[in-house]
Amino acid sequence: MTQSQLADRELVIRGLRVAPTAKPDREILQGIDLTVRKGEVHAIMGPNGSGKTTLAYALMGHPAYVVTGGEVHWKGYDLLKLSADKRSRLGLFLAFQYPTAIPGLSVASFIRSALNAKLQGIDKDPNVDPTDATRGGVSMLDFRRRMREKMALLKMDEGFATRYVNEGFSGGEKKRLEMLQMAMLGPEMAILDETDSGLDIDALRIVAEGVNAQLNDDLGVLLITHYQRLLNHITPDVVHVLAAGRIVTSGGKDLALRLEEEGYGPILREAGLETGVSDEALQVPLAPGEPVGAGAAR
Repeated sequence: MTQSQLADRELVIRGLRVAPTAKPDREILQGIDLTVRKGEVHAIMGPNGSGKTTLAYALMGHPAYVVTGGEVHWKGYDLLKLSADKRSRLGLFLAFQYPTAIPGLSVASFIRSALNAKLQGIDKDPNVDPTDATRGGVSMLDFRRRMREKMALLKMDEGFATRYVNEGFSGGEKKRLEMLQMAMLGPEMAILDETDSGLDIDALRIVAEGVNAQLNDDLGVLLITHYQRLLNHITPDVVHVLAAGRIVTSGGKDLALRLEEEGYGPILREAGLETGVSDEALQVPLAPGEPVGAGAAR
């Protein structure tokens, strides 16, 4: 594989420093170095307030955060110089921890609009008409067929497509809609921001199955998770621990199991960090419905 081909398959983050737009002098991320390749699943775990969601939002260009240093490269582009929509057109996808409801807009219309925008490419090729199948678009018939296929894959009722986006949805339904968007848009790098947040064990399993059904050699996944339990369903290639604004250690699935057994305290001390709180406060939280002592009993 040539250097150019390799670069096309890697999201490369070097020295990334990020602060809230409202407080640009208070950096949350203080030098993130990370490379995620297509075909790999990287899990990021860390205590509350460590910067996990900040990383996800910064990579997608959320206006609430400002990049104060570092660089991010993807498919030959300096990602930090691109608007959020151009990052999406380049094949990045963000699944939100707290998806927003959009009353009056159906799921089908929402996804079709997003798909049409992506089909036009990063520079909005004027020769592509997303509504015309003969000019690079997807016909309504093909769109509906694709929607049915993906909904069947995710075990979703077809009536879901006519509901308004996230209006009256349960926590599990909101996260399954995120997975449906991902399946329809076919990203090359998916950032899943605590997709397990607020889910009971059954809903967590369904969402995990939706992710696993989409894994392939042309998709990289950055899985930001609060619970080790999700990694029993989605097997990571690499696990990273994010604390104090940087990645303090990385390893395989065994690292996630160690975190479940010991919490973050021992690993943070090994990295030379003073936690200032008790080890009990640094335990990896149990997933909803998970019995106390589940990790230790394994």
